[in-house]
This record gives sequence, C-alpha cells and structure tokens, in this order.
Amino acid sequence: MDLKELQGWKGNLEAHWYYASKAGALRRLLRGKGFRRIADIGAGSGFFARQTLRVEHASEAYCIDVNYERDWEECSEGKRLWYRRSADRVEADLYLLMDVLEHVEDDLTFLRSIVNAAPPGAHFVVSVPAFKFLWSRHDEFLGHYRRYTLRDARTLLRSAGLAVEKGGYYFGFVFPAAAALRLCRKFFSRSGGTPSSDMRELPFIANLLLRQLCRLEEPFFLMNRCFGLTVFVLARRG
Repeated sequence: MDLKELQGWKGNLEAHWYYASKAGALRRLLRGKGFRRIADIGAGSGFFARQTLRVEHASEAYCIDVNYERDWEECSEGKRLWYRRSADRVEADLYLLMDVLEHVEDDLTFLRSIVNAAPPGAHFVVSVPAFKFLWSRHDEFLGHYRRYTLRDARTLLRSAGLAVEKGGYYFGFVFPAAAALRLCRKFFSRSGGTPSSDMRELPFIANLLLRQLCRLEEPFFLMNRCFGLTVFVLARRG
C-alpha cells in the first residue's frame, strides 16, 4: 500500500475489501509457482510482500522503497522480512511491482533497470490502474502519471525484456458501478479542486458484500480481457 495513502489510516488492511481482494488475486496468479525469495519494489507498507510470503515455499521477502526513513527487519509468520531503501545487491526469483509503474514518469527505463539487475528466470508480477478515462483526483493525490490498458502493460513488459506469461483485468464485477461513479464525479464536480484519496473504511455489510463479489470473480479474472479497475500481468526474464 502506498505510504501516502497510509497517512491517517487506522483500519485493518487485510479486512478492507479492495486490498484483501487484490491480495487474493495475487496469490491466485502465483498458484503453483515455487518462489523462495521475493523483492517487493515500491513496497510501501509491505502489505503485498507479507501476503506473498503465505505462498508455499516462500521463505523471505525484501521490501524496497526509497521513502523509508531507515532500513529494518522483522518476522512475518516465522519468515524474514527485510525493509530496505535501495535494491542494490538484492536478487530474487520473484519481483513484485504492485501499483508502482504509474508513479514513474519514465516507466520503461525504470522497469528495464530492475529487469537487467534480476537473475535469468526471475518472474515479475505487475499491477497497474486501468483505463485513462477513469483518471480522477485520487490519481492526482497519489502522484500518478498514467493509467494503462492490458495491451499497454503487456507491451511495456515486453519492451523491458520480459516474456509475458499471462494477464487480465481484475475488479471487473465492480467496474460498472465504479466507472459510473468516477464519471459522474468528473462531470458534476467543479474544475480544479483538491486531489484526495478514495480510500475509505466502509460499513461492515458493504465491505463484506464487495469482498464476496470479488471472490466470485477471482478464479476467472485472468480470462478477462475486456474491463476492470486493475491490470495484472505475470512475466518472466529469459
């Protein structure tokens, strides 16, 4: 989770429908893979690194984020979790870039630098926000440069030297309502305005219903080539 979005947040991320669902999709994407060391680039709170450590065979994870004030380490469910401000000398067999590339002005150069430093055979999971027409003040608040289509993301990864294995849109079931809400806000709101986060704690029932809806979608999201709020891609360095 983005450190900026964590400011003032007091809730349980694992219980929030959006992050719990995204973690479920990530674990689904990695099912059957035997990764041991994970490097979470732009890790923020380290939420996704901790989730990935629950995958079978995973033994340790490095959370890399230039915004950390210091380096430190901790244990998560008996496995070592390292927090580092730099990725220097960190090699892994799985690299996570969860909602990172949209924060980088030159996303291709940034991604190439990570790919070139990774060992042959390493896998990459990339998630990015979908569709330019969904641009909102939430994107501005988080400092995004762009949103992507599935084709955009696949092309970017291939240009960086990766072989794409699979990918799809997620949050497709909630996409119609979310898209309608954002377009209405864009149409009816005054121009300008203060960028703000859409991250909110919801009433228990609403949060539960949204989580269950995403659970229904989870087994099939990699077949979704049409629409969603997030793009997921799994790729491999040759």
